[in-house]
Amino acid sequence: MKKNIQTLSSIVLSALLLASCSKSANAPVAPEKKDNAAKVLTYIQSLGFSQRNIVDNGDAYIVDDDIRFPKDMKVPGGKASTEQRWSGSKLTAANALNVRIKVDPSMTSMMPEINSAIDQWNNIGGDIALHFSIVDDAPYDILIRDADLGEGICGRGTFPSGGSAGNLIQINKTLIAGNSFAQRQRTITHEIGHNISITHTNEPNGAIVPGTPATDANSLMNGGQCNVGATVLSNYDKIAARWLY
Repeated sequence: MKKNIQTLSSIVLSALLLASCSKSANAPVAPEKKDNAAKVLTYIQSLGFSQRNIVDNGDAYIVDDDIRFPKDMKVPGGKASTEQRWSGSKLTAANALNVRIKVDPSMTSMMPEINSAIDQWNNIGGDIALHFSIVDDAPYDILIRDADLGEGICGRGTFPSGGSAGNLIQINKTLIAGNSFAQRQRTITHEIGHNISITHTNEPNGAIVPGTPATDANSLMNGGQCNVGATVLSNYDKIAARWLY
């Protein structure tokens, strides 16, 4: 009787194993995750950036030396709406009201410059729902840290993704150390602008912000002006921020 029970158990077990294998063989195979990098590259090109100005930096594409597009970012649907310009992807209303910035230990020596930069964005005035604050720990939205970005590149910001601010600002602290306080905080203010969607005013890339001129020599968001550019947000920079938020 014991032998019969063992035989029966073996038959049942074999049947279960066969059924299991059959089910696995016939189950639909989950599609592989598509490479998001190609979508990001297409998105960058749709903003007007030429291929020669796009650099593959491993986990991100770099444009105009100081703008990061992470390859895993959420690409906004549709075209950017239409001369301050923006990326076509911005923060949700809730996220814009509380943009939390964490300062990496590598940047604490520049806390006065960081606070000055944040004050510029927090004191735009008018009808704007955008506010930044410093936090010590997670959760945070933007991390500011020191980075060796190469000769002549003072800082690098990251455009928003999925309704959240760009998650990283890199500052070439050694390079800007000899600049004036005003110019050091200018670099940080400029990169924060990228992290909330504002592109370079003096470059024909991105969507035009209504109510701003074709050029603005006073714009702090002009590119390629580290240590020589405007140190305070221009009137049209503020108009762009108020239009966005």
